[in-house]
Amino acid sequence: MLRGVLCVLALCVWSSAARGRSDVLELEDADFDYIAPEHETLLVKFYAPWCGHCKKLAPEFETAATRLKGTVTLAKVDCTTNTETCKRYGVTGYPTLKIFRNGQESSSYDGPRSAEGIVNYMKKLAGPDSVPLHSEHDLENFINNFDASIVGFFSGADSSQLSEFLKGAGLMRESFRFAHTTDLELGKKYDVKYEVWFTTQDPCPSQACAASSETTCEPTPTQHTPSHHTQHMLRSLLLLCSLGLCPHLTKENKDSLRKRDLLTAYYDLDYLRNPKGSNYWRNRVLKVASKFSSQGLLFSVANRNDFLEELEDEFGLGTSDSTELPFVTIRTRTGNKYTMREEFTRDGRSLENFLEDYFAERLKRYVKSEPVPAKNNAAVKVVVADTFEEIVNDPEKDVLIEFYAPWCGHCKKLEPKYTELGERLYSDPSIVIAKMDATANDVPQGYDVQGFPTIYFAAAGRKDEPKRYEGPREVKDFINFLKREASKPAIQKHKKPSAL
Repeated sequence: MLRGVLCVLALCVWSSAARGRSDVLELEDADFDYIAPEHETLLVKFYAPWCGHCKKLAPEFETAATRLKGTVTLAKVDCTTNTETCKRYGVTGYPTLKIFRNGQESSSYDGPRSAEGIVNYMKKLAGPDSVPLHSEHDLENFINNFDASIVGFFSGADSSQLSEFLKGAGLMRESFRFAHTTDLELGKKYDVKYEVWFTTQDPCPSQACAASSETTCEPTPTQHTPSHHTQHMLRSLLLLCSLGLCPHLTKENKDSLRKRDLLTAYYDLDYLRNPKGSNYWRNRVLKVASKFSSQGLLFSVANRNDFLEELEDEFGLGTSDSTELPFVTIRTRTGNKYTMREEFTRDGRSLENFLEDYFAERLKRYVKSEPVPAKNNAAVKVVVADTFEEIVNDPEKDVLIEFYAPWCGHCKKLEPKYTELGERLYSDPSIVIAKMDATANDVPQGYDVQGFPTIYFAAAGRKDEPKRYEGPREVKDFINFLKREASKPAIQKHKKPSAL
């Protein structure tokens, strides 16, 4: 049944594209306030035509708009021509996605940016916070899903526990699917005898995890008294139970899972076509994970083919490293990255060694970096990840650094002014004007780069407190800022070193 639905959706997407018609609503300053309130739930993309990330998102956004037609409306606003609307909603980088309800800004969109991810994320925001289930068929259809799904069984519509459950669903519907029933008979298959709720776990919808105070939720469901069901209990246990000890990392749930320190084993995983083979490596990860589960690290498995580009760009693992054995990486919440270089052994010993070294802080972090420039004597110093510590964190120097993207229009507009600033201060021994391509190098912790250009000032002696530059971007404005913030008075001697 599911395959049939997917085929129909794919046909609809093709047909819409073939007709050359867009299902993304285009809004402007003149009509935003009139049209937005007409839609109960509206996802708006604020973009700039020159933005590389916007161009990459555009076809995914179009596909999602077609698939969500009639459920959620997707719209776009060109911020280069509709500056009033973009300014009102605080848009400073592109693309920015925001969710509106009945014309009022509800929240920022923090979900995946693939068509499938947008569809799944926005469907959770459409309709009721919790889906009422009236039959066994409704129940089976709801839990037969690969996303974490929470079902509540209650004795009647006036149940105080149902009220708490619905409040929790309203708070967490962006992260989980919720459903409920007031007919306890529907829970007989799961041995439900009184009020209880449980979650289904990815990747095995048949495995349910009941609300409990246990430290692990891998076994079969257990029942608990209604007194356990409070919003606080619901929120705390969902994080544990819905994930299990080793969940399946996908493009759609990666942002949610990566809010914790996360180990991932990447291999040819396919739970639909080869569940036995997929569990072969997962079981080996589980065996090792059980020994380290109390140390704050979440374990996961993923289909390597879904993350090939990311593995190459962010961990230096490319197609030349192709093997049937899993790649293993760790990504922490603060952005530190580690890769297991030893071959994954079937007894799990290599993974144990890797984790022992990780927790003992013996591992060297993986840092994505461009090559160190052979010459670096221009007015604006080029910084790469491997030279960030040497140049930007030089304790004796004040450093103004621009994080840019080669395709960014604002960055190109700033370049001649930033170069002039570098030339004016070139002779000053205590100030460095620098720049780093943030698309080709890892940005260090402490520097929040969400859009381009982003500029920070790292003062001498205070490198652990970089200050974001928020002022105008004329040369005189940078000079005035440095006069206020620099540890020593700025020397302005015009010297053009471009030939060096």
